Amino acid sequence: MAEKTMEFKTELSQLLHLITHSLYSHREIFLRELISNSCDAIDKIRFAALTDADLLDGDNDWKISLSVDKDAKTLTLTDNGVGMDEDALVENLGTIAHSGTKAFLAQMEEGAKDNPDLIGQFGVGFYSAFMVADRVTVETKQHGKDAVKWTSEGTGSFTLDAGTLEQRGTSVTLHLKDDADEYMEEYRLRELVKKFSDFVEHPITMMVTRTEGEEDDKKEVETEETLNTQKAIWLRSKNEVSQEEYSEFYKHVSHDFTDPAEIIHYTAEGAMEFKALLFIPAKKPFDMMMGGGDQKAHLNLYVQRVFISNEFENLLPTYLRFVKGVIDAADLPLNVSREILQENPQLDQIRRNIVSRIFKTLKAMKKSDEKKYLEFYAEFGQVLKEGLQSDFENREKIADLLYFESSTTKTGELRSLEKVAAELGEDQKEILYLSAEHRGIAENSPFIEGYKADKQEVLFMLDPIDEFVLPHIGEYKGKTLKAVNKGAAGDDEALKDEKEKFKGFLGFVQEKLSGVKEVRLSTRLKESPACLVGEEHSMSPHIEAMMRRAGQSVPKTERILELNPTHPAVEAVQAMYEADGSNEKLGESVELLRDLAHVAEGSKVEQPAAFASRIAALMASDLAK
Repeated sequence: MAEKTMEFKTELSQLLHLITHSLYSHREIFLRELISNSCDAIDKIRFAALTDADLLDGDNDWKISLSVDKDAKTLTLTDNGVGMDEDALVENLGTIAHSGTKAFLAQMEEGAKDNPDLIGQFGVGFYSAFMVADRVTVETKQHGKDAVKWTSEGTGSFTLDAGTLEQRGTSVTLHLKDDADEYMEEYRLRELVKKFSDFVEHPITMMVTRTEGEEDDKKEVETEETLNTQKAIWLRSKNEVSQEEYSEFYKHVSHDFTDPAEIIHYTAEGAMEFKALLFIPAKKPFDMMMGGGDQKAHLNLYVQRVFISNEFENLLPTYLRFVKGVIDAADLPLNVSREILQENPQLDQIRRNIVSRIFKTLKAMKKSDEKKYLEFYAEFGQVLKEGLQSDFENREKIADLLYFESSTTKTGELRSLEKVAAELGEDQKEILYLSAEHRGIAENSPFIEGYKADKQEVLFMLDPIDEFVLPHIGEYKGKTLKAVNKGAAGDDEALKDEKEKFKGFLGFVQEKLSGVKEVRLSTRLKESPACLVGEEHSMSPHIEAMMRRAGQSVPKTERILELNPTHPAVEAVQAMYEADGSNEKLGESVELLRDLAHVAEGSKVEQPAAFASRIAALMASDLAK
């Protein structure tokens, strides 16, 4: 055929500018798009050959080949797929956003139920080649037709000429721009195939040069190597995949070196169909161990084996970011660049489905192998708790998975919140807890003295995150979570006589102490003289101190000083007040009671030097007797 020049059917100069500068965020995407087109071409001929075996021409060694010519500065992709004749070439490459794939599916829709799953949908992927090439040449041949050559510089026209291909298929040659030399390097092409197309069904091959022989007999040999693994194990049924294959794949997608704790492999069917292969790690990954680490969840999203992205924040909530794996969903509403997920109810369906599966798996692990679950919990429990304040829908499911130390356990032993709630008697309506910096402070805290005396269990919240998120549970299994260092405790009627006795003294203490909201007698104290209590929904001193250490400005919370009316120290100070309300030692003694309350809860006294001086004076007075 004679060479001829034709105009594109749309205003290509403007549209190509949009495609090459705005549609794709990274120009390396071009290789993924061209490989996807080649995969589609192979799948089309395989499908068509089911009813017409002559189309194969005896060639069924399906593959996509990459080749580089550094002298000519070209990268070529060749496939042995369906190919195109002149009309198809003009229609598919001469019209922007005309998708041959969509047209093919439309034609096949009435003729067969089991159509091949093809990747292309929008007909713009091919033009991503112009992000790295200033000229593109396509040679293609369809079965029983003449080969055709298409060339364009991506401006406003293209030329058609006779091609030289002898076998069915398509060859796309990119004449690379000056700043695109990296795409002629073997390591870079391997990297991109591994990233985007590692699991496509068909082998992606490349001729590479290797040195063979000993020192005196070395020679360079060209050999063909396959760049992709093709092992998309999530598309196989569970009974076809070995534990070794699962472990190998997990290490590939997670960059972990240990085996996963649990594997979740299933196919979701119904209104929204997708395949999922998820892994719950056994150990915290390196990035989560470094400070804040990466706070996003990263599941690898594939569409028919082709990697799209792992940056979709709405596929998995951040508090499950430790979960790794793959979601393959052909019907997701991607935009034309296949990089951005459009808002769609299908996304919510996928999210709810996989979150539900993750909780089901964790609950099963907790029930069947508690030791294994607690090993997981030691690594990821703190992250899991974040969901209490962000995922109202699954709050109780998260709470079912929580464990804490308690006043009834030994150091390091954990109790399931679910079990604690189940063992409470019907008359006890509250799950009691205390937040503390460490176990030593919690188990010796004055706040739990009364509860220990009554043989009531108090959970110890020792993770820094606990006090931020636990209040979001509110009620669990019909029981209210109550902090033992906040609000009132016990029956005030039990202190009726003491209140009358201490009435004037309490007012005196209130007057002497600044920064104390109220002074009252305590029913929670059995051994300690005093404690400082917050109001029901106030911030604890532990959290205040943590936030100040982080550089945040936190207003000081006025708290309530509770005094133990049966403690000898309190009785002695009260007696001193009754004997002589103007005694100079009274003020010092009252300050000392507040300081002792600070020390007992593990917080700093407001004036350490004055506190030390008071203790020294007390020691001197006592030792002098």
